[in-house]
Amino acid sequence: MKPFTYQRALSVDTAVAESSERCRLLAGGIDLLGELKEGLVEADKVVAVTRIPGLDTIEKKSAGWTIGANVTVATIAAHADLARAFPGLAAAARDVASPQIRHVSTVAGNLLQHSRCWYYRHRDVTCMKKGGDVCYAREGEHKYHALFTGGYCISPLVSSLAVALTVLDASVVVRGRGGERRLTMAELYAPAWDDHAVHHAIVPGEMLTAIEIPLAARRSAFVQASEKASFDWALVSCAVSLELEGGVVRQARIALGAVSPVPYRDERAEKALVGTRLDETTADAAAALLLEKAEPLPHNAYKVPIARALIKRALLAAATPG
Repeated sequence: MKPFTYQRALSVDTAVAESSERCRLLAGGIDLLGELKEGLVEADKVVAVTRIPGLDTIEKKSAGWTIGANVTVATIAAHADLARAFPGLAAAARDVASPQIRHVSTVAGNLLQHSRCWYYRHRDVTCMKKGGDVCYAREGEHKYHALFTGGYCISPLVSSLAVALTVLDASVVVRGRGGERRLTMAELYAPAWDDHAVHHAIVPGEMLTAIEIPLAARRSAFVQASEKASFDWALVSCAVSLELEGGVVRQARIALGAVSPVPYRDERAEKALVGTRLDETTADAAAALLLEKAEPLPHNAYKVPIARALIKRALLAAATPG
C-alpha cells in the first residue's frame, strides 16, 4: 500500500471540499482499505468522515424515515421500530457479512462498495472495470456473476441493502460542491447498467449523506441464498414490498440482487400482480416474467432456478400477515 496523508473531517462541507480522484472518503473502511492494500486504487489523502455530527442517526419524520450515512449495518439490523416498519430492510441488514463487520460497516459504504468480481479485485488483471477492454469473467470463472446487464461486463451488484431499499422506493441524499441532490435507488446505480467503468452515480467531490424512505402502508420481505449460512455474499437475493387491500395486491415491487450491476426489476412482473391475490400460482407467474430476459452463462445458470424460488418465497412472505 502506498503512503497517504490522513485527515479527519468534522463537517460534510469539509469532506466534500477535500474529495477528489486522489482523495478518498473513509467511513467503515471495509471496501476502501482492501482496495488500497491491493493497489486497486491509489490516494494521496484519505479523509475520515465517521466523526461528522448528525450522520449516525435514524429519525422518523412526517414524510418518512431518514437514515444517516454513517449508521452502521448492525444498528439497522437491531433497530426495533425500523424493523417493524420495514422488516425486509432489517432482514437484509442481518444477512450482511459477519457481526464484526456489521458493527463497523456503514449503510453508505454498503451501498457504494465496488465490484467483488475476482478479476476486478486481482491486482495483476486489467479488466473492463479497470480500464481494460476485456471482461475476463465471460470466458473464465463466472459462477457468481450477472444474469442481466446492459453492457459486456458481467460484474454484479452485491449490496443487500441496495436491493431492500429499492423496493421501498428509497432515495439517497448526495452533497456536492454545487449543492444537494436526491437520487432514487434506480438513479444511483443506473450508470453501471451499461458503463462497465463505473459502480454508481456518485462522483469525486460528492458525498452520500443520508437515505430517505417514504412512509407507506406496505409489507416487505427479503431473502437470499448463499453457499454458507453466514459471512458470505449472496448467490442471489430478493426483496419485495407489497401494498395490499383486502388481500388483493394494489402495488408491488420486486428486486433481485447479485444478478445484475443494478438492483434488477422488471415492471411487467410487478404490474402482473396488481389486482391478484398472491398464491403459489401468481407468485410463480411473476417470477417467470421477471426472469424472462435472463442471459445465463455456463457456470451461473444455476442462479435462474434459485432466483425463481426466492421471488416466490419473498412474495408469499410479504403477503402473509405477521
